[in-house]
Amino acid sequence: MESSEETSKNGKEGLKSHNRRRWRKDKCKASRILQSMDLRTMTQSLVTLAEDNMAFFSSQGPGETARRLSNVFAGVREQALGLEPALGSLLSVAHLFDLDPETPANGYRSLVHTARCCLAHLLHKSRYVASNRRSIFFRTSHNLAELEAYLAALTQLRALAYYAQRLLATNQPGGLFFEGDEGLTADFLREYVTLHKGCFYGRCLGFQFTPSIRPFLQTISIGLVSFGEHYKRNESGLGVTASSLFTSGRFAIDPELRGAEFERITQNLDVHFWKAFWNITEIEVLSSLANMASATVRVSRLISLPPEAFEMPLTSDPKLTVTISPPLAHTGPGPVLIRLISYDLREGQDSEELNSMVKSEGPRILELRPRPQQTSRSRSLVVHFHGGGFVAQTSKSHEPYLKSWAQELGAPIISIDYSLAPEAPFPRALEECFFAYCWAVKHCALLGSTGERICLAGDSAGGNLCFTVALRAAAYGVRVPDGIMAAYPATMLQSAASPSRLLSLMDPLLPLSVLSKCVSAYAGAEAEEHPNSDEKALGMMGLVRRDTSLLLRDLRLGASSWLNSFLEFSGQKSQKTSAPTVPTESMRRSVSEAALAQPEGPVGTDSLKILTLKDLNLKSSSETSETPEMSLSVETLGPSTPSDVNFFLRPEDAREEAEAKEGLSAKDSSSGVSNAFPVGFHPRRTSQGATQMPLYSSPIVKNPFMSPLLAPDNMLKTLPPVHIVACALDPMLDDSVMFARRLRALGQPVTLRVVEDLPHGFLSLASLCRETRQAAELCVERIRLILTPPAAPPL
Repeated sequence: MESSEETSKNGKEGLKSHNRRRWRKDKCKASRILQSMDLRTMTQSLVTLAEDNMAFFSSQGPGETARRLSNVFAGVREQALGLEPALGSLLSVAHLFDLDPETPANGYRSLVHTARCCLAHLLHKSRYVASNRRSIFFRTSHNLAELEAYLAALTQLRALAYYAQRLLATNQPGGLFFEGDEGLTADFLREYVTLHKGCFYGRCLGFQFTPSIRPFLQTISIGLVSFGEHYKRNESGLGVTASSLFTSGRFAIDPELRGAEFERITQNLDVHFWKAFWNITEIEVLSSLANMASATVRVSRLISLPPEAFEMPLTSDPKLTVTISPPLAHTGPGPVLIRLISYDLREGQDSEELNSMVKSEGPRILELRPRPQQTSRSRSLVVHFHGGGFVAQTSKSHEPYLKSWAQELGAPIISIDYSLAPEAPFPRALEECFFAYCWAVKHCALLGSTGERICLAGDSAGGNLCFTVALRAAAYGVRVPDGIMAAYPATMLQSAASPSRLLSLMDPLLPLSVLSKCVSAYAGAEAEEHPNSDEKALGMMGLVRRDTSLLLRDLRLGASSWLNSFLEFSGQKSQKTSAPTVPTESMRRSVSEAALAQPEGPVGTDSLKILTLKDLNLKSSSETSETPEMSLSVETLGPSTPSDVNFFLRPEDAREEAEAKEGLSAKDSSSGVSNAFPVGFHPRRTSQGATQMPLYSSPIVKNPFMSPLLAPDNMLKTLPPVHIVACALDPMLDDSVMFARRLRALGQPVTLRVVEDLPHGFLSLASLCRETRQAAELCVERIRLILTPPAAPPL
């Protein structure tokens, strides 16, 4: 008996293992197709297979399933044939926007690559259908649903390709950001935000990324929609119930329903929701689990810097000093929190002066254990600014990879816990980061460093702060860091369109509406009111801890009855107080069908207002004296006459691009955005209504300390060597490319490394897979270059 049971158990485990290997093998086939075929060959192969499958299913009688399969392959054929010329035209000029021949990366290339990924998956699926359509094991419904989802994605990608052509025809030579007049900009954005997005968040979720990332993205999407349902119930005062858990279960097993809900959340929920969701990693249980898998360090302490002014010597004349005032904007003077991380206990790190500033974190303070031996001070220091869209996360969220950095670099790291928007908008975070940087330079001995080499490092919003802190240090005349390592930084805090930002239509980690809400909050345009005074008093992290504990409790209590309630749901009648039960068949209907059923009338009539790059030129200060004017406030910098902001190509490249533009059809060169699409092509529109995407009219967005890409040349020339690590599929890629191009044109030392097939925020996923580990190692390598003293010239 025992032997039989053991054999059965081993057989089941073997089957599961076989299925996992088969899943990984299928996921890699599309990647091999992508690498082995050029665009035209791939398109021709797909069209041939689509026609063959279409003819087969058309001959299978009048059945509904056969008809839908025939129609979906007809749609694949139509969209592939229409997409191929548009992608070809973009590829023909994409090289003009690269930093250099060794760095072939920009939004046009990324858009073409993403479309080719979709074509490759459809080609793989079409081959599978052609080979297995006669088999009795052929899963008709599953394959139909996947084909319909990818057809919807292909249709939307074709629309994005036409939008990219519109950008190419409208922008100035060499410019990646949309620079049309205000009316055309409003038309473009109004048109763009009405596109259907749910197809990218269901079965197609993460198709453009490396296969190792996709299971993680699926987990995140399920968690997001479940958290969104929970968030809605909290707003209405209902709390967590078995009904809410049941709804979350449906999202877990229904990709189409999950995609529609994901789209609704990204378009409609405010910045406070994203603040709460992104801060889930701050919960003690989750942060402890993350730290268990990270390197063990001797020192990890939270330090509170007192809001006291101090003097810093000027680099031009160390005998003269300048006063570094504590942060004052919005909330008045207050302490600045920094986290000190060091692999070894170094001299100064256990001094009485530093111990007096340590802020207790409860049990976490036990991470610092007295050591009999002390290591000498390091020659280097890394100052880190975390990402999180300026609205979420702290150094605790980024602590796991920072511990690895401390071990690999052999240098202490301080990470700044700057105040977050919308409660503390610009320039509060910049003031706190600059204050902490200056304090660290002055007191580096307490941090276990001699301060010979100092590197600024940050990701996303933190990358933006790296540049702006360095610019402010130069403006004050104090020591500028020896270099900057910025991972996927945001350098243009505008809702201006660019080829890479078109990818935000499908990016599950950085949708355009979410990006806009975060930047709006940082700019001070986001409302700060909470609907419930008790929740406001509790605070966002208190809400997250309370709600998560309730969720885990009810998960434990309701797990045993969840499955039965789900199976019985379709047969139950709705109660008086609940909404009518949706029929199972309509629940399973794909999002693409639902989107096709929506009317295609105008979505709204409100005009959108947005600033263009032409409005954001700053007055050159080249005529002023070299001595920084310390009375100039970063909050009062405003627009002025056009300056030396240069977004243009070399003359020979400009001529080549102009010739390419002349090749565009008349409709692509016309002013109307609706004319971007050829006759007969209609992209799918969202069923969630118009996106409430905030656009900014405040002069503060013209400030180079908020959008460093817009800084005049004389400011950018003060930056130290810059090393940027960007993602090819990141909506913020063009921020990195354009910033690197500006620095290169000024003769500033800059490098740009672009990693393939990874999403925005890969540093927080460093331990997830081999690809993210390699990308994180690249960041460490760039920091090491900065911390390594330059070799002395030979005698």
